[in-house]
Amino acid sequence: MFATLLKKINDAKLLPKISDTERHALEAGSVWVDGEFFSGNPDFRRIMAEAYPALPAEEQAFLDGPVEELLHKVDSWKLRETRRIPDDIWQFLRDKGFFGLIIPKEYGGSGFSVLGRSAVMMKTSNLGPIGTLVVIPNTLGAAELLIEYGTDAQKDKYLPRLASGELVPCFGLTEPTAGSDAASIKAEGVVFKDTDGEAKIRLNFSKRYITLAPVANIVSLACSLHDPDNLLGKGEFPGISVVMLEKGTEGLELGDHHLPIGPFDNGPIYGKDVIAPVDNIVGGRDGAGQGWRMLMEQLGGGRAVSLPAGGVALAKVSAAATGPYSMVREQFGIPVGLMEGVETRVARIAALTYAMESARIYVCAGVDNGNHPPVISAILKQQTTEVGQQLVTDGMDVMAGAGVMQGPNNILGGGYVGAPVGITVEGANILTRTLMIFGQGAVRCHPHALDTLNAIQADDVPAFRKAILGWMRHSTTNFFRGIVRGITRGWTVRTPVNDETAQYFRKLGWAASRFAFMTDLAMFLIGGKLKQRGKLSGRFADALSWMLFGVTTLRRFDAEGRRKEDLPLVHWALRYSLQQIQQAFEGIYANFDVPVIGWFLRYPGRFWLRINPLSTGPKDAMDRAVAASIQKPGEQYARVAGGLGTPRDDEPGMGRLIHAWRLVSDAQTATFKVRKAMHKKQVEATDLVAAIDPAVEAGVITQDEGDKIRRAEAARMEAIQVDTFSAEDYYKDEVADNREAPHMARAANQ
Repeated sequence: MFATLLKKINDAKLLPKISDTERHALEAGSVWVDGEFFSGNPDFRRIMAEAYPALPAEEQAFLDGPVEELLHKVDSWKLRETRRIPDDIWQFLRDKGFFGLIIPKEYGGSGFSVLGRSAVMMKTSNLGPIGTLVVIPNTLGAAELLIEYGTDAQKDKYLPRLASGELVPCFGLTEPTAGSDAASIKAEGVVFKDTDGEAKIRLNFSKRYITLAPVANIVSLACSLHDPDNLLGKGEFPGISVVMLEKGTEGLELGDHHLPIGPFDNGPIYGKDVIAPVDNIVGGRDGAGQGWRMLMEQLGGGRAVSLPAGGVALAKVSAAATGPYSMVREQFGIPVGLMEGVETRVARIAALTYAMESARIYVCAGVDNGNHPPVISAILKQQTTEVGQQLVTDGMDVMAGAGVMQGPNNILGGGYVGAPVGITVEGANILTRTLMIFGQGAVRCHPHALDTLNAIQADDVPAFRKAILGWMRHSTTNFFRGIVRGITRGWTVRTPVNDETAQYFRKLGWAASRFAFMTDLAMFLIGGKLKQRGKLSGRFADALSWMLFGVTTLRRFDAEGRRKEDLPLVHWALRYSLQQIQQAFEGIYANFDVPVIGWFLRYPGRFWLRINPLSTGPKDAMDRAVAASIQKPGEQYARVAGGLGTPRDDEPGMGRLIHAWRLVSDAQTATFKVRKAMHKKQVEATDLVAAIDPAVEAGVITQDEGDKIRRAEAARMEAIQVDTFSAEDYYKDEVADNREAPHMARAANQ
């Protein structure tokens, strides 16, 4: 029976075939909390019992010391305008060890935790090219690859020089015709025996979009290795490999720039008949053909660090600026933050910032604890960069002209312009969402799918029998579990708590059962065509993503002592997360184009979803308390919006805004008294400042209160000003007249 079924499945191509590239991706890394959701029955008690991290004292001291010092040394506006990192900043970064955060101490680095590196990257992310200069050496690149896969000789040769900043790395992967599709890499390395009798590699390549390439002096180059004489003993085509090349190697060209919107240093890399010893392959001869596996394994952790740090930083800077600005900026005699339309935006910024930060901490801690979760990391990358963009757009809406007018006083403009960078790099979010999160997750994280596929491809009937029977039990269990949980609205889910947040564990467990069963239905009925059904798989990815953010938000709330002050944020974030899951399921049901079952899902199924929803989203009445968390100075504001540095009161932009906000908040009671007196005609004046002296004379306020109002109004007016430029500075005629026109990049492989 099972032999016949196996044959029919292969003949009908019911389940997708796995290419070698896909297999490397599937086998890379580890399954973690993502497997809980695919099981359909997450063990929330286990999840909530996982260790919750705190930064080691050494790493916190680095954040409070050198990183804080760096923030005050850099003129961010000038840096964006000139796109050139000053020599003294380069030296500061080298002297303070910014290039070696990832490198073990025995090689001259700091050996920071993943969480620590993420915190540094988040804090420096608003420094344009400097932020990028911190990120690349400490994530995917030479150091990380060498630490994990390099030979002892390679580690001794390169790691101390990378830690000191003598070597600045870049990673050469993307080409005009290859990026996400690694199988299309044109960069070729041909192994040959040189006249000295040694095996060497002749490389020809044309790479683009390579971050730090213009300032780098060592390249980790991904190439397709060809060994016609089998000198490495791995056949004629060993596969994708990573080769280390130092600047100055004959035929290697670095230095040209692309002009990204960030801005940050990025450019092409060219190579014509570049000769390298085979010992330059990362991992030596044993590393030949292992390049794609190396990339997938490291991206599994790397995506959890750099880009989420940037995405969360976007959210935090939006919260840090928008909350105070909404209370400093007034219209119609009241702070704009008290207007319901603005309040809604501020609330969304605050709650989703809390949720994104929760996920960042949770996932970084998981990687520190030995997990290398490619699916979870892909979720974190895709969602934090997109939510970060959404929140900085919300912030621009609140700040209006102050967000649009560029200059040293503009707080959000740089982040707004650069937001698409995070969405694009390390795997464009469209493909990350449609292919990696669910496409990879459905096979890798499902308790039976990969075993079944392996048995099918191996034509192993006993293994197939075991896997398929397990899969059928799994699917049947989730079908009935989902029905029961749907009828009871999750009351049969075991929760780790019994307070008002228990409802969210119940609903997430209910959602997981539905998700697991629908995953099985899609894999059984759509099968291999799921690869092309990006719209459908993207909705599955959304459901999985927001289940993760729901759980991580609850985990943070619990780990930080279940603070009463955080409850408004938790309620808002969880209702929003469940709403996103609800919308994803409605989209899946509406577009599940399979005869009979598709009709049932589109009509009775969607009707049931809508009359029995997971959530209808946050209620309007919740916005006030959530927005207030970042509209009042104090500990709660710091907890939600902190982590980006402490500006001085006289610094343009954030410094002046925070200074004004504190003064305005301190004068709030006195200001209310004066405005009330003006409304009742007790005090006659055209504006608040003009009313101060009459109000003092009338006994409405004291002289001290009047002085508070006067100082607050002066600071407020300074904080809401925008920059102006002379015609000479604005047009920059001399620069424009002498600028060279850009030239087209060279064709692939010259």
